[in-house]
Amino acid sequence: MKVEDFDFNLPEELIAQTPLVERTKSRLMVLDKETGAISHEVFKDITSYLKPGDCLVLNDTKVMPARLYGVKTETGAKIEVLLLKQEEGDRWETLVKPAKRIKTGSKIIFGDGRLTAVCTGEKEHGGRMLEFSYEGIFYEVLDELGEMPLPPYIKEQLEERDRYQTVFAKERGSAAAPTAGLHFTEELLEEIRSMGVHTAFLTLHVGLGTFRPVSVDTIEEHEMHAEFYHVSEGTARLIQQVKDEGGRIISVGTTSTRTLETVARDHGGRIEAASGWTDIFIYPGFEFQAIDGMITNFHLPMSTLIMLVSALAGKEHVMNAYEEAVREKYRFFSFGDAMMIK
Repeated sequence: MKVEDFDFNLPEELIAQTPLVERTKSRLMVLDKETGAISHEVFKDITSYLKPGDCLVLNDTKVMPARLYGVKTETGAKIEVLLLKQEEGDRWETLVKPAKRIKTGSKIIFGDGRLTAVCTGEKEHGGRMLEFSYEGIFYEVLDELGEMPLPPYIKEQLEERDRYQTVFAKERGSAAAPTAGLHFTEELLEEIRSMGVHTAFLTLHVGLGTFRPVSVDTIEEHEMHAEFYHVSEGTARLIQQVKDEGGRIISVGTTSTRTLETVARDHGGRIEAASGWTDIFIYPGFEFQAIDGMITNFHLPMSTLIMLVSALAGKEHVMNAYEEAVREKYRFFSFGDAMMIK
């Protein structure tokens, strides 16, 4: 299957640069995965499409202020570092720009020396292993020196750091937000629960896969970067109970979807407590075992995310829906509008 089959024309002005003042005021496109029928709503009206006994599954990962700006000590060159994954102790897998300036042994200094890093290894795609040194607690230093790692298509400064964080974010470790969750408020979640809809939380720390474009011609050649996930006993028990009782499992975001489908694949179709690393790649032809529906944002052309959505709702239905979204001037990507696939 060709990657270019998932291309579409997206005017630049439709890429949302800032979040709406009110999270629940985003627009919501509802797509019927069986018929391709489309309806247009406001996100707070998602309650009309949920039923007692359903279960919403949300990713409670918390975004780190993972972007650091420093200088190379030998030359004074400006270096940008994006933390991706903590290995052992103070060793991190990172993305570095410009990568060609940082070789094994290079030293970077941040914040007048409060934080320093030495490159201990080189990886592909600008990846570097960095060993950090500091005084005190690493995450406190990071909170002071780091910036939220907004995607490169967002050019505007983010006024409030918390707006690139879900209201239920808890488990620190992501290099990007699970953006479908940004539309929810505590009040909306409480309203949903009061309807008899269950909410369950799992964790997937978003890493390099979010930033890495598909650089091959055919989908089958692409390899996903592994990301850490955790599903607790309580979450697994609730989701499996809902499934056993005939309720729908509706994942909030592609990250929740990938986690649930990984667990189901590894446990004979059942949802059980599990932790580990997943590099699952979902594209058309995939047989879903865990979810019945999904809430997601509008994704980049030719990305693994639009391929995942197409696997659930059908490529033709999804590409038609995206054409309509462009015509109707929906807002795209991280701070954009939402789609519910039912």
